[in-house]
Amino acid sequence: MDNPQNIAPSRASSGTRSSARSGGVLHVNVRHTSHFTVVGNHLAQHQELSLVAIGLAVHIQSLPDGAKIGIKFLVERFPESEYRIAEALRELEAKGYLKRTRERLASGRVITRSTSYNQPCEVAADPPPVPVPVPVPAAPAAAPVEAAAPVLVAAPAPALAPVPDPRRQEPTPDPDLHRRASAILLGLRREAPVLVLSENDIRSLAPAVAAWLERDAAPASITLALTTDLPVPLKYPAKLLAHRLSALLPAAVPPAPFTPPPVPLQNCDDCDRAFRAPEPGRCRECLAELPVSA
Repeated sequence: MDNPQNIAPSRASSGTRSSARSGGVLHVNVRHTSHFTVVGNHLAQHQELSLVAIGLAVHIQSLPDGAKIGIKFLVERFPESEYRIAEALRELEAKGYLKRTRERLASGRVITRSTSYNQPCEVAADPPPVPVPVPVPAAPAAAPVEAAAPVLVAAPAPALAPVPDPRRQEPTPDPDLHRRASAILLGLRREAPVLVLSENDIRSLAPAVAAWLERDAAPASITLALTTDLPVPLKYPAKLLAHRLSALLPAAVPPAPFTPPPVPLQNCDDCDRAFRAPEPGRCRECLAELPVSA
């Protein structure tokens, strides 16, 4: 008689099959031995922080002491805009994961000290302003108080509205020029499909393209300068275009020298010969033959 075979599983199921059947996330975890950062679930699963703020907090906690986390450094490092990064930093300050204080050095320079917390610290609320009592001197009880003579105070002169200085007024953009600039930016995708720009990109880049048009640059030459030799892969089209529009801006064409108009031709009233003069009359020869009056 054959020996019975044991076909039962040697250990309990880990639940991976049920997770895959239900469509949930599957974790494949590899133990880190170096170059890792421990992040608490109170941050990774925060219910009130945005994803940008959570990701920025993880990035800051992974940096060594002394690393720069200013807005301009983070904008160069990540594709998010300056507004989104500044808003994320304010979120982390409000929840106690970041503290920024301004200090004045001995040299007089003002710097910002940034402190990152892997556990949220207490956020001190601004204390309400304390009213300062104003002492009112009391008159002596024994001595009679004479009525003070009324003091006439001249009414202040009405404030005059400031006169605008036309030299300091910002130039109003030409609507037609900006419309042509926007059309050039929208047409770049026909020459290079990777140059797909958002509406915000069009609005921010249109003034730079308008500067090219003001310097008599043809639309075809602008398109050629912005679409030639693009890097592969191209991560940030708007940043590349902004750099090229600034670095390759053509020189301003000097105005043409003034040339006075030619003196028109006239027909002599006496001999009918042609001569140049600003107004009709007699030619030089006919004027010489006129008798001189005494």
